[in-house]
Amino acid sequence: MDPSIARRTWRTVEPIHGMSYFAPETQAEFSALGLVGRMGYFGSRAAPMGPVTADVVIATFYNFRPALVRDSIPAAWERATPAQILDARVRGADAALRRTLGPAVTSPEMVEAADLARAAATAACTRLEGRPLFAGHASLPWPDEPHLVLWHAQTLLREFRGDGHIAALVTAGLTGLEAAITHVATGEVPGAVLASTRAWPTEEWDAAVAGLQARGLVTSGTELELTDAGRAQRQWIEDATDATALVAYEPLGVDGSARLRELARPWSRAIVDDGFLAPPPT
Repeated sequence: MDPSIARRTWRTVEPIHGMSYFAPETQAEFSALGLVGRMGYFGSRAAPMGPVTADVVIATFYNFRPALVRDSIPAAWERATPAQILDARVRGADAALRRTLGPAVTSPEMVEAADLARAAATAACTRLEGRPLFAGHASLPWPDEPHLVLWHAQTLLREFRGDGHIAALVTAGLTGLEAAITHVATGEVPGAVLASTRAWPTEEWDAAVAGLQARGLVTSGTELELTDAGRAQRQWIEDATDATALVAYEPLGVDGSARLRELARPWSRAIVDDGFLAPPPT
């Protein structure tokens, strides 16, 4: 299988996972527990690892400003237990998916997609080594309803890929902030969005850009772009991430992966159109 299949399949299905942190239903569940600001996001994503310290969250989430994390962790654990936060995330995801997808949550297509995604996630669960955030999620019980099986499977696959991506970034010698900047330099995401959602102040952002320019990885013009060396590094990172993620999709094969994308595409589009895939700027 071409390793890029791992990236294409993850990207197509990813909104089904990503929306669960920021949809109004999930935000309401977090608020009911007394979680404010980013506590719901950091707390619910870190909760499978237990009530870990802020340093563990900084390490495993990678590209958020440490001070932003410390504003939420360990304060989230003082307001609710990890188990309570995880239950709230499931309830919020359930309600949000039912609202967004309507009758599709009980359709035969949902059952088929859930089975395919679960097969991929189950394969990933045989490779826990070096993937702490994924391993925490892999320890959680599977839900029963097909739309939640699909959601949980994609959550596992996202964290499986994410841990592998961080390993590639570390190997490439990029800090979390530098990784965010080089992502912006690809042109795939606006710098203002990534800087604000990760809470990087202008002076720290600009200093890191200067450091990357000195290393010849980004251009020194007014537009932030990758140099040839930067593009080569970014391609290596993406290729390495794909290669380490592919093991999850091998049981599906080329046809099964394509079928999962086909099934999930209209649901992901509906979620994107709903507009709740990212937190508001800080």
